[in-house]
Amino acid sequence: MSVVMILWSLISITVLIVVSVKVYQKLTCGICRSSAHMVGKVVIVTGANSGLGFETAKDLANRGARVIMACRSVNRAAAAKELIIKETGNKDVHVQQLDLKSLRSIRDFCEHIKKTESRLDVLINNAGAGGLGNCTTEDGLHIGMQVNYFAQFLLTCQLVPLLKKSAPSRIVSVSSVIHKYGEVDFDNLNMEKYWSDYQVYANSKLFINLMTLELSERLKGTGVTANALHPGVAATNLFRNIPNTFIRQLVESILGFMFQTPWEASQTSIYLAVSPEVAEVSGKYFSDCRQKEASKLSQNYELAKKLWIESEKLVKYSFPEN
Repeated sequence: MSVVMILWSLISITVLIVVSVKVYQKLTCGICRSSAHMVGKVVIVTGANSGLGFETAKDLANRGARVIMACRSVNRAAAAKELIIKETGNKDVHVQQLDLKSLRSIRDFCEHIKKTESRLDVLINNAGAGGLGNCTTEDGLHIGMQVNYFAQFLLTCQLVPLLKKSAPSRIVSVSSVIHKYGEVDFDNLNMEKYWSDYQVYANSKLFINLMTLELSERLKGTGVTANALHPGVAATNLFRNIPNTFIRQLVESILGFMFQTPWEASQTSIYLAVSPEVAEVSGKYFSDCRQKEASKLSQNYELAKKLWIESEKLVKYSFPEN
């Protein structure tokens, strides 16, 4: 067989694989079919200025919710807000600055919400980022672990009283299938002994699942549910922090073609936020608008409780008992 024939065979096989993945993705992608309205409901979506966070916020605004877009960049969020208002006709959409790299910013945000909002029906922990490197924040936490987990932990804890007051209410946290490669080393929760961008991301998403599991226990009987989800791999700006421009653009281009659109990736978050089917479901893991089996570590109650206690120490916050 000539070199040319071998080359064409490899190209043909590659194209077939790519097309097959694309077709499979389209056929299995879950879509939220619920027509539930959100009139009179207050929703917070972190990272709502782009990607699946933007699509989630837009959908909930279209259902009539009062939507609070919690974003680091006020300017980008303001532009996104105007687009949401234009496309949905709902003017009850608001921007509040929230920087997950700063625990002070989280505390300030929560204090503002408690003073200005009489209720909170849904909290969607959507924001996240990869490729943040190996450095610490002003709070002494690894930047990747703080943005993807510790900040979400503190934000959720501080807003639980308002969620309880507004029950029935829901906490929806975006995890990832990559959580299956995460590990829990209580001597290295802050990734000080060893780290890699991949391990930071995997660990943080595993921790999100464990936080959700422990929340479901602590919130039993309150009318507040907590669930986590894998949104699928979508063409979002999740990889915007990859320093090499060529590699970043290559990754984004491949994902943009092969995998989900931000709208498709937002469907499970929307489903968990609005669907009557999951109104009383808590402590579970979802993907494609269906309950799925998370990793064994994600279902370890003792591990979840211990991680919660250690997380409280690292963010310097004690969860209210009542």
